Amino acid sequence: MTAPSEGSSPERRPQQRKQVLLRLDPLVYEALARWAGDELRSANAQIEFLLRRALREAGRLPGDTGPLPRRGRPPKGAKGTEDAGGAGDA
Repeated sequence: MTAPSEGSSPERRPQQRKQVLLRLDPLVYEALARWAGDELRSANAQIEFLLRRALREAGRLPGDTGPLPRRGRPPKGAKGTEDAGGAGDA
């Protein structure tokens, strides 16, 4: 049996997200971080968003690629949030 990182077949996707070390010019990173903040994303999520968009525009995004993972608090009224008892629920 091979590990998920060793020759995964297209129908079997790894369970964990890949971690990648990325070296950027500090000014490029600052611009990216500001852009991410403007769109309420982390720098990491902004990088993934931009990479996916570039892949899609180039016709290279695999068809079985799932959506970007949702981060943060679930939307109000989502399953399991009805009884949260947070402030402002009046």
